[in-house]
Amino acid sequence: MSNRKICIVTGTRAEYGQLYWLLKDIKSDPVLDLQIIVTGTHLSPEFDLTFTEIESDGFQIDKKIEMLLSADTAAAISKSTALGLIGFADALDSLSPDLIVLLGDRYEMLAAAISSFFANIPIVHLCGGEKTTGAADESIRHAITKFSWYHLTSAEEYSKRVLQLGEHPDRVFTVGSLGVDSIRRTSFLDKKELCRQTGIKFGLKNLLITYHSITLEKKSSEKSFEILLSALNNLNDTQLIFTAPNADKDGRIIIKMIEDFVSDRQGQAFFVPSLGRIKYLSTLQYIDGVVGNSSSGLTEVPSFKIGTVNIGDRQMGRLRTESVIDCKIDTKSILDSIAQLYSATFKEVIKNAHNPYGDGYTSDRILNILKTQPLPTNLKKEFVSV
Repeated sequence: MSNRKICIVTGTRAEYGQLYWLLKDIKSDPVLDLQIIVTGTHLSPEFDLTFTEIESDGFQIDKKIEMLLSADTAAAISKSTALGLIGFADALDSLSPDLIVLLGDRYEMLAAAISSFFANIPIVHLCGGEKTTGAADESIRHAITKFSWYHLTSAEEYSKRVLQLGEHPDRVFTVGSLGVDSIRRTSFLDKKELCRQTGIKFGLKNLLITYHSITLEKKSSEKSFEILLSALNNLNDTQLIFTAPNADKDGRIIIKMIEDFVSDRQGQAFFVPSLGRIKYLSTLQYIDGVVGNSSSGLTEVPSFKIGTVNIGDRQMGRLRTESVIDCKIDTKSILDSIAQLYSATFKEVIKNAHNPYGDGYTSDRILNILKTQPLPTNLKKEFVSV
């Protein structure tokens, strides 16, 4: 009997960071053959050509799909998705995987899901059922769920939501978050080596800033990020470390604003467009908290027993623990939340905060499912009413 061919798609640095250990485990398994398709920002010079990190980690990239246009308008995102459909159609025809694994809710994954569905390739969807009312990812995520055959969720609440969408309970599994696996299994850099590789200088107080576009509101990303920068401008005693946003609508506006802010505060503010898997997790060891609207602040950061200031409604509806402070997009609310993050009472509370996204053994569970669950003879799905 031939090995099962498992195809993994990655389009961003953050997603690859979550997938890394699963890729390693599939690659080393004697009954599975790993295929990797790389697309999105991995292939963009503007985002540091992060496909080179994948190759330096010892993985063979089977197909590269260029789909990212050099613009961040709504029209450009639609055209990028269309280019992705064309690229995935050819790649999947060539690779013919037995299963394709898609993580999350971005337009790169939507293109992969549509192409896989038309090619009759069963989709294993990771991180379905999550709720993020404030972002376009919400609709994309649920759409991918309906294209998918197997559903591997991060928490029981998310599995229940997948069932609400009419999926068969025999194909829905609660496995946890791969991000927690990375924390458990990664050897972190010490502070000296981290500073050497990134140019970051740590101080007595340090915050990591990761802010993404608000994709469902017209012309609001620039205004909201300007409010955040205005609040951060009051923190004269704090080192500020910025990472780049995703390649979404208005993402380049945010990048330009970061570059201008950092240039005016040299020595106190730093911009590292792509920290990558190891440097990102290593940085979390040496900071006081994370500020922004990234899902990582809810899923990975709590494991480091530091706080997250979650701004706005981009992550509205996602599970969170006591280390997450939700705040409005206004200067006072942001500054009050940062002050709370540093308070002795809050620091005491988060010592016992429980991360709801798993125990760090998610990859083991996923690997077992990829190896043992039956391959469908056809992809006809009946809507199962709750």
